[in-house]
Amino acid sequence: MRSLRLISFLILASIMTAQATVFAQTKRATTASTIKPSAAKCSGAWTGVVTYTRTQTSTDRKRVERVSNRGHDTREWEMRYNYTARVAVVEAPEGNGRSNAKATINHKFSSKEKIDAMELNSCDRGKTWKEMKGTSISETKTSGSDNAVANVTIGVNSDGTYTVSVGVPQIKGETTGKQSSEYSGQCTKKEGKELTMPPTETTIEGNSVSSTGAHKIDPANPNHIAGSFTNTWQNVEETIEWNLDKCGAPLRLVDVKFEDMKFPDWNAWREITEQTGTIDGNLIKIKATVLNTSQEEKFGEVKFKETYKGDKWDGARPDAPLEDIEVSARIPGGEEKEIEIMWDSSGYAWYDDGRPRLVQRIKAELAENGKKVDEMTRNLKVAPKPLVLVHGLWSNWKAWEPWQNILTTSHSYDWKAFPVGEKAEKGVMNTGGAFLSTDPTNTIGQNAEELKKYIDYAQRDRNAWHVDIVAHSMGGLISRDYINRLMPPNSEDGRPQVSHLVMLGTPNMGSPCADIMNSAFEVLGKSVEAVRQLRQDAASEFNKTTRNRKSVRFSALAGEALPTICYANEWNDGVVTVPSAIWEVKDNAKSKNLHTDLTGTSDFSSFVKPRLAIGPKGNHTPDVQVPTGMADVYGKGADRFYGTGISPSFELSSPQTQPVWAKELSLTPGQAIEIEVPVSAAASFGLVFMGGSGISATIFDEKGLEVGKNLAGTPEANSWFRSIFVNRPVSAGTWKIRAVNTGDRELSAIFTTAPAGPR
Repeated sequence: MRSLRLISFLILASIMTAQATVFAQTKRATTASTIKPSAAKCSGAWTGVVTYTRTQTSTDRKRVERVSNRGHDTREWEMRYNYTARVAVVEAPEGNGRSNAKATINHKFSSKEKIDAMELNSCDRGKTWKEMKGTSISETKTSGSDNAVANVTIGVNSDGTYTVSVGVPQIKGETTGKQSSEYSGQCTKKEGKELTMPPTETTIEGNSVSSTGAHKIDPANPNHIAGSFTNTWQNVEETIEWNLDKCGAPLRLVDVKFEDMKFPDWNAWREITEQTGTIDGNLIKIKATVLNTSQEEKFGEVKFKETYKGDKWDGARPDAPLEDIEVSARIPGGEEKEIEIMWDSSGYAWYDDGRPRLVQRIKAELAENGKKVDEMTRNLKVAPKPLVLVHGLWSNWKAWEPWQNILTTSHSYDWKAFPVGEKAEKGVMNTGGAFLSTDPTNTIGQNAEELKKYIDYAQRDRNAWHVDIVAHSMGGLISRDYINRLMPPNSEDGRPQVSHLVMLGTPNMGSPCADIMNSAFEVLGKSVEAVRQLRQDAASEFNKTTRNRKSVRFSALAGEALPTICYANEWNDGVVTVPSAIWEVKDNAKSKNLHTDLTGTSDFSSFVKPRLAIGPKGNHTPDVQVPTGMADVYGKGADRFYGTGISPSFELSSPQTQPVWAKELSLTPGQAIEIEVPVSAAASFGLVFMGGSGISATIFDEKGLEVGKNLAGTPEANSWFRSIFVNRPVSAGTWKIRAVNTGDRELSAIFTTAPAGPR
């Protein structure tokens, strides 16, 4: 506590010294009561608003070597002082030209000191040495808010210059504090402690300041003065701003501010700072404070509008009502009244044409008896919803590493990417590690639990009540499971936690290649859970229970880069067929990119961004659409195949999922290997293999004739599942595969065959 008392004493001394400086700079001023009224209809009293702010920030970081020369102490200290007083200046009841002033005061002070100590210590008389450490933290906070009578003086000189002075009295506040310590490495174990100082009533000193007298009244408008003055010394800055009139309209707008709710506590409203802003989709309270400077009761009406004045592109657009609401209020003489509306910020991170909207300008208009008497405009930064990125099979968060730059370029640095696993302590999915890895993996459900943690982290970090998800490959299944099973009910604004799920190459009905390769892995004595979960029968079971979209909007992008897959004639991205990716998602599109390229900038620009960058006039209502059947996408008759997980071009039965033959190879750079393949008589023949893109494979029939190939350097080589299909009747015999490693590092590959079904 000694360090707390020392800090408090230093702060108090600093404040008192600063105040002494302010009073020394105050010039002689003539009070408002000496100014004659400029018109017979008013008393001549100055009325309006004076705002006083004072901030002070101090930091200190020092490292001191210990006398023993075996360690050091590091001290970090930070102090922040913020004081704001909005002073309402109204006509005195006597109507004699005098003014009364009442201040709304808010004060926050915090001080934090952290000391880290380290010294090498021996517990066995110098035989061995280890680090002995200790950390102590001391924190003090003082806060207070109140309304109090203040003093405002306006002195006008004969040459038209004037001085504005404001003095604000002391108020009551509350001080809290805590100290904590922890230790390690001591010969005798030392327990850390934590002490808390209960809230203690304290006095928050008042402040005062005067302008320099350099401001001058405009002869064309002698009944109005407005301006500001800032005084800075050392690390203290204080500012007064004033907007005062004589004989002006009695009703004035003196403040417009914004509040949103602190996630996850509904109705925990807090003021939004201009630097931080809010998040698209959050509910916002817009509050306008109206001051009645007269002593008579008045009635006012306030409208809130979005204004484009000053905007680079839309500066000529007229103001538009923010909400079609006009709020009326009765304001007693000499009093203030706060008027508020609830505003839905959905879409206000963007313009309706998809351009980023970096700041929202909101204007309050005040009218009396239908005539506008005042207006005030404030800026509000609305950032896009945080984007949670869910990787797929044999991948990790680094698959999304370029996306923060993509989002920054598309909007600003306030559009934040949250790739699951980037911060491991917030949640990590395990979908199989590196390509072809047989390490243990999580199930889809276990990965959905990790996704749940990461979404919560993103919401807390950005104070966002809603998020968007972009998922690649198996990440789409993980996201669907999260939404169906783990996503909480709609928040009290009636909207789902996840606004939009955008799936890129998701095997919603599994992959025929996974059926074949999973069996090949099993024949070779390997177990790859991630591949097993992509089998068509597993996807069919998944789809039976994972149906609830909870009003989340779904979009799906399918890659159609290749015409065949695993010896089936079906457009695909090298991993997933087009029908499987589209599934029952009505909002779908196709890309010419391969599976692993669907997360690139081209598909982001053409597919992802248009579905997320939705302006205020776009559709932000929850999706209540019933999922479409595949007949809506591919025509009548398709439903007998889709939804069951069976492709119409490759109808599976149990024996066909078992490979006739499987072989694993490891090839050094430049190495070529020939292996024999047993072939059964069938209507066609297919070879499926998985390997690095540097592997070329050519197949020869029993006569030594080349019948198919899949070569390095072709688009097919970048696919996970590579295949060679011989679409003709074949006789039983022994064929050969020639595999070549064209790369500069050792590569592995797994080859398998399975008889083709009826076509």
